[in-house]
Amino acid sequence: MPSLSVFDLLAVHDFVADLPGDWITRLAGTGHPVYYGTGHRLFREDGAADRFWLLHSGVVAIDFYVPGRGDIVIDRVGPRTLIGWSWLTVPYRWQFGAVVAEDVRAVEFDAAAVRNLVDEDPELGRELTARILRVTADRLQKARHRLVELYAYPGVTS
Repeated sequence: MPSLSVFDLLAVHDFVADLPGDWITRLAGTGHPVYYGTGHRLFREDGAADRFWLLHSGVVAIDFYVPGRGDIVIDRVGPRTLIGWSWLTVPYRWQFGAVVAEDVRAVEFDAAAVRNLVDEDPELGRELTARILRVTADRLQKARHRLVELYAYPGVTS
């Protein structure tokens, strides 16, 4: 079975499928398909945010480090979603961590290249930013709920 091009992978991904074809083509030029096995750490909190992913399969655990408690999972996200938003704003440092919980197939993007596209096309930039803000708001809400859960039940660790 032939593998799909990056354009084809984006054209069927919920995050960008409804964008104009020329935008998808431009985004496709900044990404490449990847596979990561269970246990692979995509990034750690405060590391350089130089890429992001659109998941096609698998699960990623979003976490953050709590001194004395270790890495605390605040969310698990699956296919058809975005992983990583910290690449969009200065200082380009991850706000959370992420580790592969179930083998992942995704399109990985070069963040600097996408920022260049955003600078070149403000309309594309506004649309991507709005979509990323929706993901961010959802993840922050889940993090808030997870922190309440941890505070209410201190023995919970993952």
